Formats: sequence, structure tokens, C-alpha cells
Amino acid sequence: MLAVSHSRFGPGADVAELVEVAEPAAPQAGEALIGLQAAPINPGDLLRFEGRYGNTAASLPLFAGGEGIARVLAVGPGVRRVKVGDLVLVHQYFFKVGAWRQRILAPVDRLIPVPEADLLQLSMLTVNPATALLMLTEFVDIADGDSVVQNAANSAVGHWLIKLAAIRNVKLINVVRREDAAAELRAAGAGIVLIDGPDLAERIADVTNGRLPRLAIDAIAGSATQRLGSSVAECGTVVNYGLLSGEPCQIAARDTVFRDVTLRGFWLQRWWMDSTPEQISEIYAYLGKLVAGGDLSVPIEATYPLAEIKAALAHSARPHRTGKIVLTMQAT
Repeated sequence: MLAVSHSRFGPGADVAELVEVAEPAAPQAGEALIGLQAAPINPGDLLRFEGRYGNTAASLPLFAGGEGIARVLAVGPGVRRVKVGDLVLVHQYFFKVGAWRQRILAPVDRLIPVPEADLLQLSMLTVNPATALLMLTEFVDIADGDSVVQNAANSAVGHWLIKLAAIRNVKLINVVRREDAAAELRAAGAGIVLIDGPDLAERIADVTNGRLPRLAIDAIAGSATQRLGSSVAECGTVVNYGLLSGEPCQIAARDTVFRDVTLRGFWLQRWWMDSTPEQISEIYAYLGKLVAGGDLSVPIEATYPLAEIKAALAHSARPHRTGKIVLTMQAT
């Protein structure tokens, strides 16, 4: 059975290794054997190769891959939660092994069933759309027609936010750093798209007629956080979930002290640790239904078989991509 591993830290295309690993054992009570169908390459995966993801050091070697979609191949005695043929979501946090492998022996209570739908879209469901939905709903009580602003709107999470905001009748203000990215978003049907800059707060005030958003979503950190902090209403909230700038979040006292603006962080793994199995299942049932109904999808730029992992990682690291890179596992 094939899996992706790395025994040193560095750029994924340089350090990733396709290795043969032992086949999983037959499932016992409370277990299921699942076959991976597809898995996206996320920024977090690239950071793990470099040893820069999360808040703990990991020992080498490591198996790679953060999420994917799998089909149940066999179940242990007495298993009722899933049956052979069901589709289930996979995430590294639940299984402690990389998702870029052909088969996994998994505890049934960690499996998240989803309806039949496009496998490539489902493969991306565990991380980015859940992150987008939870940031949109968990921090500020947003009503129909309210405004929310996000930067890095052309990112994967940004695309999911655009879709989810439209479904929930939220007026999303999308901020990007390049005109070509703005043009792509406008062509894809995004509503308001602005180019980031020092006068961002003034332009957001203009497009909202002074009714500033109470929620801003930040993927960049650094000075970009400050520009969002100055763009939200008094007592507004900036939620940071990424560090694309490589710098710490910045936010001025004039916003935190005098306008009571709050800076919060979001990490999906923390949400999983703090949530019940019922809450987790509810979120993914909702997202799975939207994908199955054709209401939720994001662009995919290319797919690669697992055997071409180095080429896939090199492609994923290219700047200015227009969609996700997805691995197909060719599981049997």
C-alpha cells in the first residue's frame, strides 16, 4: 500500500517520499477499513512539510496529508454507524496518520458520514468549508443582509466564504492584494471586491454607506489585521485564522481601547477538541448536503494521482493559482 512520508523538513516537493507501508489489519469491533478516494493539498500540508504548522514540534519521520474523502471497504463485527460503500470524511487529527495513503483502519466513532456527491469537492469538505462556516457563525450574531469583510478572498477559505455568505444572505466584502485576483473573483460572481491598501477602511465605509461590518475575517496577519481592525464597527470583531504575511497580527490601541474592537483567533482543530460528536456531525451534515445539492463548490485547478506527489506539491506551491490541487488515491 502506498503512502506519503517525509524524513526531513523542507519544501514538500523536495522532501516528500512515496513509500510502501503495510496493509491495515482486518477491522475488529468498533473499526472500519476505509479506502481513500481523493485528498486536497492545503497550505497547512505544505507548512507541515516545513515543520512550521501548529504549536507543537513533531518528530520525524512523519506521514503527510491533512484531509480527504474515503469509502468504507469493510467493517468490524457489530458496527452499525457505517456500512460498506458509505462515504466518510478523513482528517489527520482523528486518525493520527497522514491522509495521503490508500487505506486506513479507523475507529468508527471518528468517521463522519456524508452523502454521495462529487468526490473532489467532498475531499475538501473537512477543513476549509468548516473553517469558513464556523468563522461566519460562531463569533458574531450575523443577521440577513449584514456585512462581513474578509481578506485573502481568493484563497480556498475565501472562496468557501463567498459561497456560504451568499447562501446565508450575508453581504460579503472581499479584499485581495492584486487586481488580477480581483478580476478573477468578479468573473466568478463575487459581489464587492476591493484591493487592499492604506485607505481600505474609508473604501469599506463608502461601500456600506457607513454601516460598517461587525465581523472581519483575516488570513494574512501583520498590518493587514490592522486595516481590518480599522474597518469594522465599534465593538466589532476581527477573527484571524492565517499567517500569510509571516508576521504577527497588528492592531492599534485606537481600535482596541477606544473603539472596543476585539481580535480573536480560530483554529479548526481547537473547535474539534471543544465540540461534541453531535456538534461535529451537525456541521458536516449541513455542508455535505450543500455539496450534494450543487450549492457549494470551489475551483479545482488540477488533479494528480498519488504516484505523482512531487509534481502535485510543486504545482500547489506555485503563486497565483486559480484553484485547488487535489490528489486522487486510486484506492481499491
